This record gives sequence, C-alpha cells and structure tokens, in this order.
Amino acid sequence: MTVSESDRHLAAARALLEQIARDLNAPVQIELWDGSRVPLGEDAGDGDAPALRLAGPGVLRRLLRRPTLETVARLYAQGRLAVVGTDLLDFVERVRARRVKLRFADVGKVALLKRAWPLLFAPADEDRLTQEYQGDATGLDRAKRDETAFIQFHYDVSNAFYQLFLDPEMQYSCGYFTDWSNGIEQAQRDKLEMICRKLRLQPGERFLDVGSGWGGLICHAAREYGVQAHGVTLSQTQFDWTREKIEREGLGDRVTVALQDYRELQGPFDKIASIGMYEHVGIANLPGYFRHLNGLLADRGLLLNHGITRGAKSSKRRFNKIRPENRLIRKYIFPGSELDNIGNTLAVMEAQRFQIHDVEGWREHYAQTTRLWYRALIDDADAARAEVGDEKYRMWIAYLAGVSLSFQDGSLRIFQTLASKHKAKGWSGLPPTRADLYRG
Repeated sequence: MTVSESDRHLAAARALLEQIARDLNAPVQIELWDGSRVPLGEDAGDGDAPALRLAGPGVLRRLLRRPTLETVARLYAQGRLAVVGTDLLDFVERVRARRVKLRFADVGKVALLKRAWPLLFAPADEDRLTQEYQGDATGLDRAKRDETAFIQFHYDVSNAFYQLFLDPEMQYSCGYFTDWSNGIEQAQRDKLEMICRKLRLQPGERFLDVGSGWGGLICHAAREYGVQAHGVTLSQTQFDWTREKIEREGLGDRVTVALQDYRELQGPFDKIASIGMYEHVGIANLPGYFRHLNGLLADRGLLLNHGITRGAKSSKRRFNKIRPENRLIRKYIFPGSELDNIGNTLAVMEAQRFQIHDVEGWREHYAQTTRLWYRALIDDADAARAEVGDEKYRMWIAYLAGVSLSFQDGSLRIFQTLASKHKAKGWSGLPPTRADLYRG
C-alpha cells in the first residue's frame, strides 16, 4: 500500500466515524490502526478510556459491506476488532449503562456513503476461521443429524481448557446461588445437592444421568445418597475423565459410565436427571426424547429436566425463525442445539405421560454462573490461548459474555422441571410440601 493510499483510508475512516458520532452521540471511542482515536460522542471519555480498536481499513470494508452480527463476531475472533483498556463484557456494560443503541439505521445514508466510499475498496482482510463447525450446524435435517459430531465439537475441545473456568467437579451447567456472593465452587456444590434433593434419592435406587458430562453428579449422588448411579455421554474426553474420576474416588462398585447414545439405554431406573441435555436434542425430537425417558423409568419414578429455554412468540413461525445470535452459537459453539419455550416443553412432557410437579426458573443463577466462568477465562487468558488458540479463546469469551447478558436481560431462561411417571392411578409418593428441599 502506498503512503497516499494509507493516508486516504485513515482520512476516510475519521470522516466516517465523525459522521456517525454526529448522528449517534455514543459514549464509545474508536482506536484506528495508527493509534489515533475518534470519539463517537461528547461523553466518550478521555484518551485513556476503553475503546474499540480496528486493526486496519479492511475491518471497516467488511463492516460496511456486510454489517451483521456474524461479521462483528468473526472480526473479533480473528483479532481484527478488539477492546482495549478493559475487557469485552465491561465494555458492553459501560455502553449499555448509557442506554445507547448503536443502530446504523439512525445514521444519514447519503453522508455515510460519501465518507465510506474509499473504504469500500480498501485491501480486503482474509476472512477465514479455522474453528467453525464443518457441516449443517442447524441440525434441522433430522436424517442428517450427527449427534456424536455435534457433542464432540463442543465438549472434546480440551479437558484442560474447561478446567480453567469450571469448578473442581467440572460442572458445566447452571450453578445454584443460595447467596449471590458465593463463588462458583459453592454454587455448583449446592446445585448438585438441590438436584439430588428434588429427585428424593434414596440408598439403593438406580439413578441415571443422561448426558453425564464429567461425572460430577453421578459421583455426588452415589457418595452422598448411596444410589447405584449410571451416566452416559457421547464425548470421548468426558467419558475418559469420568472413568478416571470413578476409580480415583473409589466408587467403582456404585458408579458406572458408558460412551453411549441415550436411545440405546434400557431400564428400569428409579430416578433420571437430564441436566443441560435436552437443548442438544432438537425441538422436533423432543417427543421421542421424553417418550424414551418415560420408558426407562419405573412407575412413580422421577425425572428432573434442567435446561435452557427462550421465550414463546405470538406464532410458531416467529418462534422458529433463527435469529443471528442463534445461528452464530450453532456455527461456532453448539452445533445442532435448539432452544424450546417452557410451555411447549411441558406440553410435550405431558403428552409423553409425565405428570408435572414443579417448575423453577433459575435465569439469574445462570447469568451469574456464566459471568463467573467468563471472569475465570479472562483471568487465565494466557493458559486458555495456549490450550485452544487465540481464535477459539476469543470466540468463547464473546460467547460467555453474550449469554451472561442474555440471561441477565431475560432473552434466555432456564428451568428445572420435576415430573413423575404416572402409569397406575393413585398418589405420586411425593411429600406434601417442599420443605425437605431447604433443610439445613
């Protein structure tokens, strides 16, 4: 690039950002590739304030040509768009605190095009990510769904990577905060205990954990409640970890684990936990999922379904529309995942002959859980980058920050639903109140 081209692109970038500043007046600074800064509003702070750094004119070219959430995410993952002076979550929360909504619809189009024109033809950045799912990440084609590939893409990243931000029990699901000041380790211990209490586990019962992760729940249930626990997972790394954990804790006579699809399981079991599993199943497959779980349970057996949902919409068509953030998560983090609304889930469970007893929302608990995971990854950034590379690390930081805010705001929800198999008429066998859940 000649000196004149470089100067022309810098001048165009400043003119473009100054035009945006006049229309938006946002408390944000943009740091250009030469180190200079352009405030996007009167209250954007001084030269030491946090800012968004653009790595070159190609960043603006890509944003102008395709101003989508995926473009922003890809630029961030590639390190071409970065936050300086703070971390991503703090930066977003500072902007949100001013109640600013950055929308290009508010910017004058003619003036914007005039100033952006030289940047539309700036040298193009290489737009390539190596850590995206190769295949149909939506999972909507039931004939082509590869459950094992979906699960292994997400969970077989690296046990060492997950250890950087999870608790010692490697609980990769929502913690339970009896006090908002509790740390992640206490919250996850309390979560395991609450699951076991809700299921009213008793010594000698056969207990199944569908999608058992790194084995924390099956080991806790066997150790603290005396059950015969069995877990299944499709993740090789989780399976290997769990086997070593069972042996290390001397639980081989009470705990087993299998690298197996849940559809291959045979019962009967007295109690079943499905923790963070049904999000992977797909909405169209939920009737078959709950039908199979019902078939695995003995009569009066209990199921605890713990899973992420989203809000219902005014029509099925609106609900089924895949939003940009959903598409991003499927493509880069959770291929094949799909979030139901709690109303439909309960209807499906009842249609599969479950009786619903309790539904408890844990939305704010997951906002806090993901926030603590995010902070742990930020604090151990060097180790995380060394383990999975800069691109995947950045994508996970953006993912955890985004879902934490989504749970905080309510666009994502999470519920624990307790249900029983009610094959014969009569009493459920549950106690008359829920006081036993909160003893001690």
